[in-house]
Amino acid sequence: MNYVLKNQIRRLRIFLIPSAEKRSKVIKKKGLFAAMGENVFFQPRKLPADPKMIKFHNNIQIASDVTFVTHDIMHRVFSNCKPESSFYSHLGCIEIMDNVFIGTGSIILPNVKIGPNVIIAAGSVVTKDVMPGLVVGGVPAKPIGKFDDLMAKRENESKSIVTMDREKRIEEEWQKFYSSRS
Repeated sequence: MNYVLKNQIRRLRIFLIPSAEKRSKVIKKKGLFAAMGENVFFQPRKLPADPKMIKFHNNIQIASDVTFVTHDIMHRVFSNCKPESSFYSHLGCIEIMDNVFIGTGSIILPNVKIGPNVIIAAGSVVTKDVMPGLVVGGVPAKPIGKFDDLMAKRENESKSIVTMDREKRIEEEWQKFYSSRS
């Protein structure tokens, strides 16, 4: 079976796994990425086209609809412009270091190294390396804070949580939401 067909079947099988926890375990067990450390949570249902060009270290949480781009297909346009020349697919690796969260809908472009201790805000487009200890967001992603500051803020917030009952917690969050606006 050729590489493209085999890869498409693999991507479809991963897509059909409904649980992100199970999907993460299967991805690691099958060795689909170049490397996948401990405590990596892969919530996206779509597997990147070239997963062997991506390395995940430890304690990484990837939210839904995150896209990893390891190549482009501009060579097809260039080949049609100059048929006498040879153009090949542009490839680039992606490496995600320890203690990284990547928010929903983010796009990670080729030749990018992220972390350690980095938060990527939802909807960000990461076009270049992200230095350790930052919170980045936007298009293109730029520093908007520090990892340690956000962790301290969330630690304090967690101390103020009264109940772990999900329904009661949701009710409390709505009360906080409205009281902060009155």
